[in-house]
Amino acid sequence: MEYGGRTTSITDSIISQDQEVPSTTIVKRVGAGLPNLLAPERKVGKAPGSMHQLKTILFGSCLINLSFFVRFQWALEFAKPHEYTLIFVLSFLAIVPLAKLLAFATDELSIRVGERLAELLNATLVSAAEAVLQIIALWKCELRVVQSSLVGSILSKLLLVLGLCFFVGGTRFSEQGFSLSAIQVNSSLLTLSVIGVLTPVTYHMVTGSNQISGFDSETEQRHILKLSHGIAIVLLFIYASFLIFQLFSHKNLYDDKSSQRLETIKYAPRTGPDNSSHFIHSYPDDDLPQSTAEEWCSVTESDGDKEDERIPELSLPMALALLVLITVLVAVTAEGLVQSIEGLASGGVVSKEFIGLVLLPIVGNAAECAAAVTVSVQDKLASSLVATVGSSIQISLSVIPFINILGWIIDRPITMLFDPFVAVVLFFSVLTVNYAVQDGRSNWLKGMILICLYVIAALMFYFYPGLRLYGLLTCPA
Repeated sequence: MEYGGRTTSITDSIISQDQEVPSTTIVKRVGAGLPNLLAPERKVGKAPGSMHQLKTILFGSCLINLSFFVRFQWALEFAKPHEYTLIFVLSFLAIVPLAKLLAFATDELSIRVGERLAELLNATLVSAAEAVLQIIALWKCELRVVQSSLVGSILSKLLLVLGLCFFVGGTRFSEQGFSLSAIQVNSSLLTLSVIGVLTPVTYHMVTGSNQISGFDSETEQRHILKLSHGIAIVLLFIYASFLIFQLFSHKNLYDDKSSQRLETIKYAPRTGPDNSSHFIHSYPDDDLPQSTAEEWCSVTESDGDKEDERIPELSLPMALALLVLITVLVAVTAEGLVQSIEGLASGGVVSKEFIGLVLLPIVGNAAECAAAVTVSVQDKLASSLVATVGSSIQISLSVIPFINILGWIIDRPITMLFDPFVAVVLFFSVLTVNYAVQDGRSNWLKGMILICLYVIAALMFYFYPGLRLYGLLTCPA
């Protein structure tokens, strides 16, 4: 009877497990994870007074002190609107401190929520300056600039910023480890986004010759627009699924303290009587000498005691007000920048492709680059990957589709038909990054490879005149 009762209970538990619907489990995890998502990692203390907050905003960084370029740019645009080169340079310099202030306000907001949501906020709001610039360029029908800046932002984050994170982190650590499962998922998503970019290009290269399908240019344009809208909707759905995966169902994969993260290996100190002619070896943390391990533990414990409570530099209302104000200032400054692009490109010094692919992404990613490199030195490479690879996924799976849908709404015929040469460079860049991260480890040489590849791509874009796609990227008169 006891055996039968025990068998019945086991059978019931098996049946109950089999009857549980996977989708219901995901919904339960999402609902249970919301409180943890909003709860900050550490206790947030009381913000200082209003005067101290204003001083922090105005004089908190040397980059912020460059905000006088904003006033110069506005004055020059009003007094001499045809000085395109000077207006572009001043606008270029003015957006840098504004992007820094935007990153500062975002960081003040992110400390009040959970770590995963904070990283998502940083990846989203830090790129707000760049997004505002792209929306204004879309409204003014600078479609080539919009497409170039979108791809250029992905390339700068995947190659330049990630390469700097690997290189700078590699100067302190022999090898830094990260979650292999998470990076494989991210690599798959990047590959999917590149397929979404290459599909309209392939379609155009085949049907544009008029040898197979016999389409005229108007029919091809309508088909590419519809194809781009369909791909955009699919990519947005994939990005929403990725958010559930990252924030709820598999959030442990994206944690710096995850058990699946590969071990970071430090450089060993040199030994020997003359401290020379010795190769630098590396060793995992478990193999540290006893004295070094004890010192490391004592430092970690003392630092942990000091960081139990984080004192914000801005109150929540002040951070929100700063975020709104800087977004407005970026929009006004970006409008002058976009207006000067046509005149600057017509002078023949640089092309629109180089401006969009190289110059504008550097401005938009300056603050994000500094933050990602800083945390990589602290052996928080998972956070650096979120700011680089994760942000690239966000652009390719959400921003590019959103811009296409927005163009559909406001009657701007922007498509996912990118310049074939630019699309090929993006494909090989993603392929190189996938190879660099496939073992779950980084070092300074991998960073150098990615940086050099970005320099090569920038040189190619400087001399590349751009391809006009037979009226497919022109606005109606």
